[in-house]
Amino acid sequence: MRPFRRTTGRVAVLDRADVDTDQIVPKQFLKRIERTGFGEFLFFDWAKEDGFELNRPEAKGAAILLAGRNFGCGSSREHAAWALQDYGFDVIVAPSFGDIFRTNSVKIGLLTVTLPEDDVRALMAEGSGAQLTVDLEEQTAGPYDFEFDAFDRRRLLEGLDDIGLTLRHAAEIDAFEAAQPSPVDTRALP
Repeated sequence: MRPFRRTTGRVAVLDRADVDTDQIVPKQFLKRIERTGFGEFLFFDWAKEDGFELNRPEAKGAAILLAGRNFGCGSSREHAAWALQDYGFDVIVAPSFGDIFRTNSVKIGLLTVTLPEDDVRALMAEGSGAQLTVDLEEQTAGPYDFEFDAFDRRRLLEGLDDIGLTLRHAAEIDAFEAAQPSPVDTRALP
């Protein structure tokens, strides 16, 4: 996963509360085993609606999604975070997130920023297409400060997914393995 420090980009406004993972990427697209290619299915059912927020020209190419409270609630669906990132979003800003969605997002390098609802509304008032800078090092989203878990912050700043975190301890793991004799001589197996 690539490190995340800051991004400046166009915003897309999705002023809807309680957007669950089934709406983000519907179940019929979960049969794939790859982590990529889910962006085309993002908000699949809503994208067919006239006037859907992300279909508007000013939302095209947005790197930052401004959303309503409780974004990513519902089932534990890693595909939801994958679809948002594959679509082109680097950051989701909302008043609150589903816990599992937030965790899944951090694990792939998709930054979830929690701001008070009034601050999110003020950012939304500028509309889709407005430019915004989100800085994880400074913990700012435009003029607003945000809190972020110290461990998750370090992990994003260094670009460490679960494998990367484990590999930081490769020497200790190798030393442990070397000190533990195998209970079965695997060299003798056909």
